[in-house]
Amino acid sequence: MLKRTFLATAAIAAIAGAAGAQTDTRPAAQAPVATPAQTPAPPPREPTMRDRVDQVVRAVTGSPLAEADIDMKHVLDAMAELRPMAIENLTPLEARLQPTPADAVKLLLTKEGRNAAPEPGVAVKDITFQGTTGPLPARVYRPDDAGQGPLPVIAYFHGGGWVIADLDTYDATPRALAKQARAIVVSFHYRQAPEDKFPAAHDDAIAAYRWLLQNAQQLGGDDNRIALAGESAGGNLAINVAIAARDGRLKSPVHQLLVYPVAQGDMNTKSYRDNAAAKPLNKAMMDWFLGHATRGPADLMDPRLDLVNKADLKNLPPTTIITAQIDPLRDDGAMLAAKLKEAGVPVNHTDYQGVTHEFFGMAAVVADAKAAQDVAVKDLQASFGAAATGTNPAPR
Repeated sequence: MLKRTFLATAAIAAIAGAAGAQTDTRPAAQAPVATPAQTPAPPPREPTMRDRVDQVVRAVTGSPLAEADIDMKHVLDAMAELRPMAIENLTPLEARLQPTPADAVKLLLTKEGRNAAPEPGVAVKDITFQGTTGPLPARVYRPDDAGQGPLPVIAYFHGGGWVIADLDTYDATPRALAKQARAIVVSFHYRQAPEDKFPAAHDDAIAAYRWLLQNAQQLGGDDNRIALAGESAGGNLAINVAIAARDGRLKSPVHQLLVYPVAQGDMNTKSYRDNAAAKPLNKAMMDWFLGHATRGPADLMDPRLDLVNKADLKNLPPTTIITAQIDPLRDDGAMLAAKLKEAGVPVNHTDYQGVTHEFFGMAAVVADAKAAQDVAVKDLQASFGAAATGTNPAPR
């Protein structure tokens, strides 16, 4: 009781200083980039009194969420209303039934009187592809205004720590990339742990890419302009597909978009320490994911998981890496960007302040998600254009 009273008193006392200080502090370099077929950025929000008090209390208690900007805070508040249980205390089957950040976005849109339906302008078709051990689900996204001729293609791999989530959970990102990049996006599912442990998901991701090389033209795509994209665990899958394509002498992808990728297994990095209690992803959850996904410590030293220290990263395609400030995986992405640059790979790495893991697909409600998508689309289009003309994108 005394502790709560102290925190409330500290919060109220700090309101005068906080009111007028909580303006948009995003760096100017992260402003949205104008590209074709863009959807509008979410309307700007002004912090309420509750927002100011919550942020001060979080700062007093040392919560990493005190760094969340106003857009991100409203998503986190909506997530709290859904009352998710701590995944690290659940079985995988229970964890797969928990509300997701995508559910929080829908709730927030509904509460604000806005349309929570999927973004229009994209035709969607569910299909199956041949995975390593049998058929698996995939989803094809095609922009309505794409016009004639074969389109560039993006193979997308969703997140979820190789344990949870599915094509529905990660619908917003491939939908946005299809519309904004005017590309066909195929979102591939894969076998998940603990039913199928490492490297099952990695094997299925490679099988998905082989399938796409063989079927891109039938989908209306150009098999000479295929890019890879993935979020979190899916970002790890995407770069491993690029490595496998290089080593297996498959047609090389022209670009890879890696959004807060898992790049190594050391949980003592600064971003893991700073964000040990962050949401929607924290250190305990990552330990839970890796514990279910792998067969033991030896797997964490495999080059496919320890990309930063073990993998050969030479001769990979131009790469866009997106990271978030309030994310245990922030340093994973930064270290991977540095290693790729050392290997001679053109890399554009942008870290977004005030946002958390999972922000990238939240463009309907988080301004920085819209900005990050604009950067990703600009880079993808540059690589698609270079592939069409036989030139190389300029190193960054």
